Formats: sequence, C-alpha cells, structure tokens
Amino acid sequence: MTPFAEIAVLLVMAAGIGIVGTLLRQPLIVSFIAVGLIAGPSALNLVHSDEQIEILSELGIAVLLFLVGIKLDVKMVRSLGAVSVVTGLGQVAFTAFFGYLIGLALGLGQITSLYVAIALTFSSTIIIVKLMSDKREIDSLHGQIALGFLIVQDLVVVLAMIVLSAIGIGGAEDGGGSVWTVLIAGLAMVAAVVLFIRFAANPLTERLAQAPELLVIFAIALAALFAAIGDAVGLGKEVGGLMAGVALASTNYRETIAARLAPLRDFLLLFFFIALGATLDLSLLGTHVTGAVIFSLFVLIGNPLIVLVIMGVMGYRKRTGFLAGLTVAQISEFSLIFVAMGVSLGHVPDDALGLVTMVGLVTIAASTYMITFSHTLYAVFEPYLGVFERKGTPRETGDDSTNRSERPEIILFGLGRFGTAIGMRLKKRGIKVLGVDFNPQAVKRWRELDLDAEFGDATDPEFLAELPLREANWVVSTVPVHLTGLSHEDTRHTLMQLARASGFSGKIAMASHGATETQALLDAGANTVLEPFQDAADRAVDLLTGAEASERTDIPEISSEARDAG
Repeated sequence: MTPFAEIAVLLVMAAGIGIVGTLLRQPLIVSFIAVGLIAGPSALNLVHSDEQIEILSELGIAVLLFLVGIKLDVKMVRSLGAVSVVTGLGQVAFTAFFGYLIGLALGLGQITSLYVAIALTFSSTIIIVKLMSDKREIDSLHGQIALGFLIVQDLVVVLAMIVLSAIGIGGAEDGGGSVWTVLIAGLAMVAAVVLFIRFAANPLTERLAQAPELLVIFAIALAALFAAIGDAVGLGKEVGGLMAGVALASTNYRETIAARLAPLRDFLLLFFFIALGATLDLSLLGTHVTGAVIFSLFVLIGNPLIVLVIMGVMGYRKRTGFLAGLTVAQISEFSLIFVAMGVSLGHVPDDALGLVTMVGLVTIAASTYMITFSHTLYAVFEPYLGVFERKGTPRETGDDSTNRSERPEIILFGLGRFGTAIGMRLKKRGIKVLGVDFNPQAVKRWRELDLDAEFGDATDPEFLAELPLREANWVVSTVPVHLTGLSHEDTRHTLMQLARASGFSGKIAMASHGATETQALLDAGANTVLEPFQDAADRAVDLLTGAEASERTDIPEISSEARDAG
C-alpha cells in the first residue's frame, strides 16, 4: 500500500470511528487514539508510513501551540508566574518522589522505579490544550494557570532529560546539548521574539494582510521555524511553536490568523493521535495489572490533589484549583517514548514499557472525561473541598475586585461582544450595570471601559451568593451554551436556578440562538429571551423603514479590543 493510500485509509477509519465515538458520547481524542490502536502493529498493522505520519503529527503540534501563543496575554502570564512555577515544580517533585517509592514497594528495582517515576511526571500539554480549547476555557483563569504550570513542567522535564543524559542515565544522543547551551538558546529565542514584536510584527503583518493566503502561509512558516529551532536546541517543538505565536500575539491580525489556522490544526492533530495509538503495543499490557492500577490511581488522584493544595495555600478559590488540577491527571505520550528509550538502552525490562503503556491508556482516557465534565465533577466534590480554600481567597477577590459604591440595577453575565455592546448602551442611558465573566481578560477590558466587573463563574453557587442579587432588577446572560454534564444541562438553566436560590426576585433575560432554545428558556423561567440575530434584523428593518428612528441610542464606536473581549 502506498503512503497516500495508507493515509486515505486512516482518514476513512478516523471518520467512521469518530462517528461511532460521538454517538457513544466519547471525546474525539479517544476515538482517534483507538484508530491508531486498531491500525497499529497490535491489530491490523496498517501503519507503515511512519515518517510521513510523524511529520504531519509534529506540524500539528507546532500549529496547536502556535495558536495558543497567539492568544497569550504576556502580562497575564507574568502575573501568574509565581503560581505557575510553584505548582509546576511542586507537581513534578511530588509525583517523582512518591512514584519512586511506589515503584520500590511494588518490587520494580531502583532504576526501573526511577524511570517510571520520571515518566509519571509528564503531563500531555497537547491533549490538555486541545480539550480546553474545545471547551473555550483556555482563556479562563484556571486555563491560564494550567497552561503556565504545564509549560514550566515541560521546561523542567527538558532540563531533567539533559542532566540525565549527561550523567549517563538517559543516554539521549540528541538531547540538545548541555544545560547552559539550552539556557542560552532559550534566552536568544526570547530576545528574538521581543525584537520581532518591537520592530517587525505589526508592519510585516499589515503588509502580508494584503494577501490573506500569504499571511496564513507566513504564520505556518513561523510556527514550523520556531518549532524546529526549539527542537534543535533542546527546548522542544512545543515551546518553539508557543513562542512563534507570542511573536504575533500583539498584532491586529491575530484573530484572523487564528480563525484560518483552526481547521488545519484539527486536521493535523488527527495524525498526532493516530501516531500515539500506533506506538502502543497491546501485547505488553497484561504483565503488571496491579501495578498499573495503583499507578493510575496515583496519577488520577494524587496529581490533581497536589495542585489543589498548592493553589489553595497561595490564595486561589477551591474551584480554580480543582479545575486546574484536573488537567494533570494523566501521563504524556512522551512518557512512553522515555521508557521505550530505557528499554532500548537496556536500563529497564520490556514489561516496564507495558506497565507505563497501560497507565497511559487508563489515565489519558479517564482524564479526558474528567476535563470534559470538569464542572459536573466539581459540583459533586464541592462540599468536600472547603479545606483547600483560604478565607477571603486573596488571589481572586482581593485588590482586583470591584469596589461597588452603588448597587447595580442589572447584573450581566458574559462580557463578550454582545455583552459589551449591551453594557455600553446601558451605561449611556445612566443605568448601573455590573458585568461578570470567568475570563480575566474580559473583566480587565470592561474595567478599562469604566464599567464595573467581577471575575467569577455563573455556575459557582458560593460566588453568586456574594453578588448583590437581592437588590438587582434584572439578571441578564449572554453566556454561550456550555454543557455542564451528561444531562446536557447548560449554564443558562443553572444560572437561573442558582440566582433564584440566592434570593433574586427580579426578572431574568437570557440570550438564545434558536427557536428551540428560546422556548426551553421561557419554560425554564426566563422572563425575556434575547435573540441577537433576530433582534438585530428587526432593528435594522425599523431603521431602514424609518420606524422609531428618534429612539436610536448613539454611542461612540467600541474599540476593537473591547469587541474582542471574551
């Protein structure tokens, strides 16, 4: 079978198994890994074009991290630097230390225990970023913190690999050189990014934007170039792709680039997950069933727990710590590569790879569901998490919280484009409005527009109880539909229930994008349903026909930054 025919067969299999997985409510990541398992050497043995699939996989990784970097708020990362470093280092140290002790207790031997313990410290940045991007939570506070400590973890892992290589344990021939070489190369890349942003980013993208196709090609080229450089110097493709995105994050065309590259990212990542599944040898899975169960429970429970503890000590809400902690409840695809390297060097036996492979299958599959249904899990465990939250949660409700001298008449949830437009017009008419969003950037931008805003989640009962709901006349939600669990209960219904439970007796307005949603919201208790597209069309017809023209509210044009909030 030719490489082209092989890839065609893989695409057909991915589509078919993906449809079945969707019907069974399984995340596509699990379906695509299943494609790799079925097509791999342990089943149909269809994957032979390893080099071609690997190239597509690596390009997908570079594009994914590029799109994360292009939306990265450097100031936000700087403000979250402490929690990222402390949490990242704490999780690595905790997992490695206790993983080593568990390995010894299971009789694995010192070297094997060391390999397994180090392998357990790797979390899959690729899988986590993909899941959180799909849920649109990468810009939330817990998403930004998770991204920060995952990057710290990746950097620690790179340095650890180089050190192990230097002392002969890792034995990696392409480890990227000495620690000093990697550090110098990393600083050089950061300096190059800073200079590019300062002198070339805006004029270059403005020039390229005259030919949109060329702008997209340039973005892909930059992502691939930085990923290749990062890989060559030992930083890794992930860090290189991320820095390429940061280089274009300050331009006016970042949203255009991101929108055009998103379909390409999804297509290329398919091959990443297929390649991952194809590397798993099912014949090695049954040797250490008991050890695999123990290690899997350790990763699924222990890793989130240490993140929750560290973030609680640092003053973050239990909700933020819980959601961020769930992101590290799995091991990485690189864990398998690391142990396979140990097998090839003769440091560890073959069954150690089977052990880590089984842990990888269990934790990747389980954590995928844990992240997908994170809000449902939080609702279940929330009554038991109070011990992990400091009184006052200074990191989230301290100096940055709004000092409300007047009680708002309207509390508005969702500070995106639609919510911002409503808020500006309410302000123009002299109506006091308080905005609420789970995206720190959106809250910041509202405050820059001189509008009161609070950071918080519409489905957090404790947060809603702190809002002045009893004094408000309206609760308005422009929050997009977000399914909170297997029951397909979305945030709008949850918000209405929690608002009433918190003593709100005013009227409720909910945004809808279809007749079915509208009727369901009215049946659930909404007093008014806002249909942005239908309402805008009605208003446009009124203006075009001269009806109600005297009642038009004129306000200055909202800045592009405000329109992009959220």
